[in-house]
Amino acid sequence: MEINVSTENGRMPVTLLHIHGNLDSSTFEEFQGKADELIENGARHMLVDLSRVPFISSAGLRVLHHVFNKLRSLHPDENLNDEEIRKGISAGTYKSPHLKLLSPSKDSRSTLEMGGFDMYIEIYDDLKKAIASF
Repeated sequence: MEINVSTENGRMPVTLLHIHGNLDSSTFEEFQGKADELIENGARHMLVDLSRVPFISSAGLRVLHHVFNKLRSLHPDENLNDEEIRKGISAGTYKSPHLKLLSPSKDSRSTLEMGGFDMYIEIYDDLKKAIASF
């Protein structure tokens, strides 16, 4: 797996993680380590570019959820507890304002949808629209 990081400026700085390779049990720790490091160094809004990720396993889904939770914990001003977020996800009224995904492959998108990730993490196919959404 290769991870390249860049920053885009929209209404706020957005950290882009460009992943090349599968996001699975053999690579999730590398991705988690990089994401955690970026968050510890001040990243608060992340866009994960999945355009070069042919496959996402359950370990990949777990690490995306880990990043979601870590970013959410840094924004206490949202005043939403876990139950309110669960209800919002079920109702289709909550999407993460801090973590978004870009251009997953057909197979990766299917995995994300089967796992319900599209219910609370927005998925974009256009970089400019994704940056503007933050």
